[in-house]
Amino acid sequence: MSTSGKEPDAVRGTVDAGRVRKVTFVGLLFNLFLTFLKAAGGILFRSQALLADAVHSLSDLATDLAVIFGVKYWSAPPDETHPYGHGRIETLVSAFIGLALVVVAVGLTCDAVTTLRGGTEQRPELPAFLIAVISIVSKEWLFRWTRAEALRINSPAMEANAWHHRSDAFSSIPAAIAIALASFFPALRFVDPLGAILVSLFILHAAWKIVKPTLFELSDAGMVGKNQEIRAAASAVPGVESVHAVRCRRAGTAVLADLHVMVDPEMSVRNGHALSHRVRRAILDAMPDVKDVVVHLEPYNGPRDGKI
Repeated sequence: MSTSGKEPDAVRGTVDAGRVRKVTFVGLLFNLFLTFLKAAGGILFRSQALLADAVHSLSDLATDLAVIFGVKYWSAPPDETHPYGHGRIETLVSAFIGLALVVVAVGLTCDAVTTLRGGTEQRPELPAFLIAVISIVSKEWLFRWTRAEALRINSPAMEANAWHHRSDAFSSIPAAIAIALASFFPALRFVDPLGAILVSLFILHAAWKIVKPTLFELSDAGMVGKNQEIRAAASAVPGVESVHAVRCRRAGTAVLADLHVMVDPEMSVRNGHALSHRVRRAILDAMPDVKDVVVHLEPYNGPRDGKI
């Protein structure tokens, strides 16, 4: 006998879409300001590293928009076409953010290498350094605030966007160092495009941290640690003789689980159904990130002196 033990909150939990949009919109305004500031500074004060950093901030704008418009869809409740909810849309948005970072990093590296090979490095001016410092401070604050909010409402896409803010803050550090060296020491003006390449490496690192978990999720990778927690919660329910075939996978913020529970073979269908409800409730209460559980009942014919 198989049952999901459906209750009114069958696939429980919804993303606070309003909060996601609000936090992301604040980040969008910051990125818009920093993009114009760094682009203008890179052009006026002749810094390729700062101009590369401006492009990075421009990519932040694109990912902010992806989160703002994407949350409308991934926070939608389950329906006939998506009975398990729309959480995978959030995963796709996170993957898009990571891939956008890869494209930006490759483009910046190509531009910097072209400059170095052409020997056309320009000496950046000191105001470019001050703009880089402003970027570091503001983006680090934005990262900390956005990530705290993402963890509070359990939104992977918003957390991915927070790490994008952190990568922008980190990328401004080598840019600031390169600008300072090239400004004070004219013979070192080649350091400026080298700084742009270093910025690209930071961006690639951030991209991998974002894309890696989405690859596991989209390939339906199992969650061994979570399986053990589910087995323990189910085994503790009175009437459960044994638990096996535990499986779970992630869908956005949700974990979806199914398991086989062995019970007294003489148990009535009514009592078995009630037991499946208790097992499901025990798992949901023990693990808030588990949103749905399917319980399959089987007759237990083993020894009664302990559970497997």
